Amino acid sequence: MTTPSWLPRFPAALFAIPVGLFALGGAWRRAGAFGWSYAQPLAELLAACALAVLAVLLLIYLAKLLRHRKAVAAEFAHPVAGSLLALLPLSLLLCIVTFGVPGHAGWLTLTLLVLLLMGVIAIRVVGVISTGALPAAMVTPALYVPPVGGGLVGGMALQVLGYPGWAALLFGMGLVSWGLLELRVLNRLFEGAMAEPLRPTIGLELAAPTVGTLTVATLWPQLPGELLIIGLGIAAGPLVAVLARYRWWGHVPFAPGFWSFSFPAAAFAASMVEVVRRGGWPPAVAGLALGLASLVIAFLLVRTLLLLAQGRLVPPPASPQAARS
Repeated sequence: MTTPSWLPRFPAALFAIPVGLFALGGAWRRAGAFGWSYAQPLAELLAACALAVLAVLLLIYLAKLLRHRKAVAAEFAHPVAGSLLALLPLSLLLCIVTFGVPGHAGWLTLTLLVLLLMGVIAIRVVGVISTGALPAAMVTPALYVPPVGGGLVGGMALQVLGYPGWAALLFGMGLVSWGLLELRVLNRLFEGAMAEPLRPTIGLELAAPTVGTLTVATLWPQLPGELLIIGLGIAAGPLVAVLARYRWWGHVPFAPGFWSFSFPAAAFAASMVEVVRRGGWPPAVAGLALGLASLVIAFLLVRTLLLLAQGRLVPPPASPQAARS
């Protein structure tokens, strides 16, 4: 049986799509606390769509693993593609956050296996960075995904399953990973523009503070909104750094990598819901944040569907010159 010609080039970066959809669904689910009748149905619809997309992507990537193991190994070994490979376990962790059942042995087993996979990828990425083997041109916010995303979202998953102590441990690991990587990534961003193919990953620069704030809100539901909003204030710095560079990422042709903006936008909206609910703010403030995040993800979804319709969702084969370089 012949395999599709695009299968070896199928990128793990596409798992950012269910990541964004799960996160937005979670934000709308939290908004149900305001008594909005449409919040819960919308959350369920987004979760169902995210699960369907995740299932399709997992099947495709499994086929790639079975038929093109060298391509998967090369992806794992690449510093940027290897970091984005962590979006696969990250999407599974968000699936656990959405559907997980406390005290259920099956969900716990799945979580531990996913965290093990995330840990393997994170160790690989940290090893490349800590040994000085990472070229400066490959320093990108994508490096945050394995150690920081695994710690923060893994903490949320364990909290949902009823293990707050282990959840706090993972949160601490994600937090220290963010601190260590932030110095390297920001230093690279201030040196000049990244290579054009890497520029869509700039949205991940916004993820750590927004997702970290959401993790804090999940792990410690008794914290007041005034403390949570400190985390969103911290996110203002990376936001300014990203927007100030709009000229060199805003004109890059659309690619699935721009889904890097989806998780931060949804995490910001979910955190704002918690700030409003706990602080007694007007619910319209949370509605504005939810509307903005929904517009961002709707835009990304429409542009992605256009790429799919045009047959350009999977990157084209590398040219001989690019392969030699």
